[in-house]
Amino acid sequence: MKKIFKIILNTVPRPLLIRVSYLVRPVLAFILKGSTFTDPIDGKSFSAFLPYGYGKQRNNVLSPSSLSLERHRLLWLYLKKETDFFNNTENKKILHFAPEQCFYKRFRKQENIQYTTTDLLSPLADVKADICNLPFQNNSYDVIFCNHVLEHIPDDTKAMQELYRVLKPKGMAILQIPQELARETTFEDNTITDKVERAKIFGQYDHVRIYGRDYFNKLRSIGFTVKEVDYTENISANDVVKHCLAKGEILPVCFKP
Repeated sequence: MKKIFKIILNTVPRPLLIRVSYLVRPVLAFILKGSTFTDPIDGKSFSAFLPYGYGKQRNNVLSPSSLSLERHRLLWLYLKKETDFFNNTENKKILHFAPEQCFYKRFRKQENIQYTTTDLLSPLADVKADICNLPFQNNSYDVIFCNHVLEHIPDDTKAMQELYRVLKPKGMAILQIPQELARETTFEDNTITDKVERAKIFGQYDHVRIYGRDYFNKLRSIGFTVKEVDYTENISANDVVKHCLAKGEILPVCFKP
């Protein structure tokens, strides 16, 4: 199964993957029904989660029901327990880049938010837009989600500046990225354009850098106030395993002063 998933991820275009997954998901959820692991997003339990990874496959990470990964479940738990995102009665404007399926319908149904999705290619995007040249006014959004997007963008500085520009003062942006916490400085090399070489060096064929711990300070240099949240420290060891979370993953929770 791991080899099959790897081939599919590396050969099937992402927009098509999104469409096909809606058909496959119910079948996988039925086959893997059990009690070993629980997806906190929908509360459903399974005997196993699915493997995932464009390069090295990780076991028990992709939820068969919501198609969430470790980062999605961690973000969900943080929003649920540490913020008023789900229960604030005040209407808020939310901007979501490259919207993930596990969040898309749930966020769309919330009565307390005005929800806009954006991406260049995703079939789930309301607005087709370049993150480096956004068609939104200054200070437009209360909350921005931009998760595992910036590692795809050659000019991530410009993208960060645009995110800062459209976020309202006092607004919150959660900007997750794949990150090597043992690496002090980010590595990038724009001369590497071959997809096979990119996958070998950056971990995925369409990534252009590997972020290190200096990522947080780069966000601060743009103007954000940044909280480096290791939320797995607030979760019991049993629940980290049960929800298939990545122990020690940092949530970059950013605010515009």
